[in-house]
Amino acid sequence: MTTSALSSAEVEGLQLFRRGKVRDTFQLADGTLLMVATDRISAFDVVLPTPIPGKGRVLTQMSRWWFEQTHSVVPNHLISDAEDVMPEAVRDTWRERCMHVARAQRIDIECVVRGFISGSGWKEYREHGTLAGEPLPAGLRESSRLTAPHFTPAVKRDDGHDVNISRAQLRDLMGAELAARLESASINLFDLATARCESAGIYLADTKFEFGFVAGTLTLIDEVLTPDSSRFWNISEWREGETPPSFDKQFVRDHLETLDWDKTPPGPELPDDVVQGTAARYREAAQRICGITAT
Repeated sequence: MTTSALSSAEVEGLQLFRRGKVRDTFQLADGTLLMVATDRISAFDVVLPTPIPGKGRVLTQMSRWWFEQTHSVVPNHLISDAEDVMPEAVRDTWRERCMHVARAQRIDIECVVRGFISGSGWKEYREHGTLAGEPLPAGLRESSRLTAPHFTPAVKRDDGHDVNISRAQLRDLMGAELAARLESASINLFDLATARCESAGIYLADTKFEFGFVAGTLTLIDEVLTPDSSRFWNISEWREGETPPSFDKQFVRDHLETLDWDKTPPGPELPDDVVQGTAARYREAAQRICGITAT
């Protein structure tokens, strides 16, 4: 396993376009973008001071793999693995962390698809009997499988506090045609990914997709079907009425819930066992789902 971690991507000669919770994105001379996935990790919308070694490589390699698998469903922004545009000075540090992508006009909607009822979806159902404002049958339990994938959009906000909305509200915001295209593309991607994951003994409980327009074409952007954007469960560990262990940062959240922390910056340092356990979960997801041995 890689012992060093990348907390921030810095290099002379490249213009920083955006610094997100995990990715540092640079604008190249031709207007395209170089996305670098660091090892930063966030929880409760706070970037924590302790990075997870190798996490950025897992996210990038899984995203690139999924972009290749899904381009027949919807075009994506991936141009290359960035070897041809990566600065020589950072090549060894950034290799397998980068994607060279087209710049898109981002649609500020998180396109969430749920195959199971968990997380905020379970909270809404428990309190109101609905999911994204639409009624569900009575008697569902936490982690119940839904009869069909449900599209539950959210308005994307740069402060990280996304706002869940109904499909009707999405139509009001985006217009009926674009709303329908976003839902259709998201469900089709989810169905493809579900088949792949279940063949690897994993349930895709839910995930989020982001879209934009590149040269007027609806395009899948950002990351796709990674442990940061998805909830993956071992099929063998799934039990209706329980919350199964997941291949994502839930391990970190569970640790933080044991601390006397008010979930505002600055976040606490993570102990080594939580760091190593989280890194192992990310690597296992990459290997089982995509056949990738990430370091």
